[in-house]
Amino acid sequence: MSHRNQQLFERAQRHIPGGVNSPVRAFRSVGGTPCFFTQGSGSRMTDADGKSYLDYVGSWGPLILGHAHPEVVAAVQQAAALGLSFGAPTESEIEMANLLCALLPSLDMVRLVSSGTEATMSAIRLARGFTGRDALIKFEGCYHGHSDSLLVKAGSGMLTFGNPSSGGVPADLAKHTLVLDYNNVAQLEGAFAEYGASIAAVIVEPVVGNMNLIAPRQAFLDAMRGLCTKHGAVLIFDEVMTGFRVGLTCAQGHYGITPDLTTLGKVIGGGMPVGAFGGKREIMEMIAPLGPVYQAGTLSGNPVAVAAGLATLRLIQQPGFHDALTRKTQALCDGLAAAAKQHGVTFSAQSVGGMFGLYFRQQPPHSYAEVMDCDKDAFNRFFHAMLAAGHYFAPSAFEAGFVSAAHSETDIAETVAAAEAIFKAW
Repeated sequence: MSHRNQQLFERAQRHIPGGVNSPVRAFRSVGGTPCFFTQGSGSRMTDADGKSYLDYVGSWGPLILGHAHPEVVAAVQQAAALGLSFGAPTESEIEMANLLCALLPSLDMVRLVSSGTEATMSAIRLARGFTGRDALIKFEGCYHGHSDSLLVKAGSGMLTFGNPSSGGVPADLAKHTLVLDYNNVAQLEGAFAEYGASIAAVIVEPVVGNMNLIAPRQAFLDAMRGLCTKHGAVLIFDEVMTGFRVGLTCAQGHYGITPDLTTLGKVIGGGMPVGAFGGKREIMEMIAPLGPVYQAGTLSGNPVAVAAGLATLRLIQQPGFHDALTRKTQALCDGLAAAAKQHGVTFSAQSVGGMFGLYFRQQPPHSYAEVMDCDKDAFNRFFHAMLAAGHYFAPSAFEAGFVSAAHSETDIAETVAAAEAIFKAW
């Protein structure tokens, strides 16, 4: 039997911290050896030991069409043959900007970058520059990339500014970030009542995907929009994960909220490194070279990456695309929940568009505290049993999962059957 995954992991740890280039890949949360993948096609991936898996991670969301979609690969090959990078404008950047602004009415202007982290970091800087204020509101458990202002945990009291949640983040910087409970309208109202004149922006995942999947209460999003308008703060929807994943008009269209700024990533790159931020013209015109807020990137709007994103965005505009994706994702959740119930396992699941969450608790959670209530050990058992059966879920109880257009009804049924066998033996 091949043990190439283990050999590769041992090699990787010599010169890569933890053996991985992004922490959750290390399997530290669930234990065991991470899979090193060599190939992906449609709904499946193959690891270095030659084992095939049905993939419900999808590169953490971008692969809405599945792995190696022929039209996306062809677009990348064609663009690469013309030149990998110019560090100068290309027509494809205009096409991407025009398409994003056409699909999302909240965008008057957009700037392309190379990652979601870069997009959110830049949007916050822009909001502060536009308002002339420093304070930022974020929500416990929401992840907006690894820039300093955002690696902050809740302070010691309900309405106190935050403390660093990572080494290397200055306390003087973290003190400008106020961390509140997701879905808590009263806390949000209290924060604005006390600090409204100094709040530059509220940044939120409109559907949370980074503490497992948490759906928003409509009243929470409505209150956020109203309070930002009343107090002159910028509302930033971080749609890096939800963008074009929960629907063609993203979460903002799904819930009927118009943010001032939107950050995008993942799906708009089709598996290549692309991010974007955009919004109201008067805010976006504060960005250099038009205004005083500086932002730049050597590889921003990279033609090969933009080609992948454009091909993906054109394909997902096909009539019924997101309806079919939503049905498949719901079928997965319903099937897993029914299998667990049949065998008396405490379990729940929910989905929004092509995103889903699995929880070892009676009901889907609404907040960070309720997520922490889930049975993490039960998830770890489930994860490894499903992995052994050839079904690849996120290696953490605190990450959302993703279904792609490439997943067939047979794929979903196969995954549910595997889970049913595991729950029967639970």
